[in-house]
Amino acid sequence: MRFCWSTLNVKNLEESIRFYTDVIGLEVVRKFNAGPGMEIAFLGKGETKIELICDDERMDTVVGNDISWGFEVESLDKMLVLVKEKGINVDSEPTQPNPHVRYFFIKDPNGMRIQLVENIE
Repeated sequence: MRFCWSTLNVKNLEESIRFYTDVIGLEVVRKFNAGPGMEIAFLGKGETKIELICDDERMDTVVGNDISWGFEVESLDKMLVLVKEKGINVDSEPTQPNPHVRYFFIKDPNGMRIQLVENIE
């Protein structure tokens, strides 16, 4: 068994795609209409993907604070500059709980907590 994807219902598909491509650096793998008023996009690099679903009949998406998606970055300092340049609020300042990892949190346009992680050699 292997993990395929994680799904997020979004309010605005294009805005969410811009966030995940421009900020996180994912690529759109597939995008298609899934019926009247519904679009789906798969994004990712490598094996695991995220699925974004925008359904005109389900615009009240709720994302809780008890879940987050983590993305490894090459430089946490460069990402901090990038997110601030794009006007994205930093949800938690950079933290280094041990000598091998640093991270901070932001939120995507739908309120999903995104952890940006730098692994330190």
